[in-house]
Amino acid sequence: MHPEQWAEVASVGGFFALRTAASGDATGPGRPLAALYAGEGAPLSARVDAVAARLGAPERRVAASIAHLGLAARLWSIALGPAALHGALPDLGAERLLWDGRRTLPDDLLLGPGGPDREASAEALVECVVEGHLAPLAEAFRRDTPVSSGLLRGNTGSALAGAVRELHGWARKSGRPEVGERALALGTELFEHPQLACTGALLSGPAFRRRSCCLYYRCPGGGLCGDCVFERPPGRSAARRGTRR
Repeated sequence: MHPEQWAEVASVGGFFALRTAASGDATGPGRPLAALYAGEGAPLSARVDAVAARLGAPERRVAASIAHLGLAARLWSIALGPAALHGALPDLGAERLLWDGRRTLPDDLLLGPGGPDREASAEALVECVVEGHLAPLAEAFRRDTPVSSGLLRGNTGSALAGAVRELHGWARKSGRPEVGERALALGTELFEHPQLACTGALLSGPAFRRRSCCLYYRCPGGGLCGDCVFERPPGRSAARRGTRR
């Protein structure tokens, strides 16, 4: 991917922006995601702690879920964005992708030098994102905090649907319908994969309904996300919809 191509991907939204070594910023305090997956838990624990403090989360598993959902959304976005806009899948290997949980997007991730791009396909996206990142990422979160594996799988589906929705909206506003069509086609095919089919389903267009809850409603002032399995927060008489992506 050339810098101008990354710039176009970043124009979709903050989740899609990615600093690269090609920009001259090849250093920083971030750690390779591969180190987190291998058991280096301190950065992940610190991120969960920060999310818990920011949201006033009543339980650590709530903060872990929200932190996981945010990182899953980043990983899907930086892979699906290039795939939909340019038909390419960059080398996003866990050894190459540095993460600093103390920073906010787009400064949380840095892509170091790596191999060539691949042609984008649903199969390649599963290999890169689901198998290369989200499966070991879920294990890393579960080492830190007892949180349901089904909930984390639901987060991966919700994050994918969010990336599809953002791309579809950007394509409509930018007069690039082919980008929205590619994003929807890839998303539809991805949700047929066994590791994603159980998380929920794309409905009409980019709409999505997940089969689990991320627990955001348990935070003070929290409500239900737009794709939540619940019609109203458990134990409450009226639904309040949140505004998270």
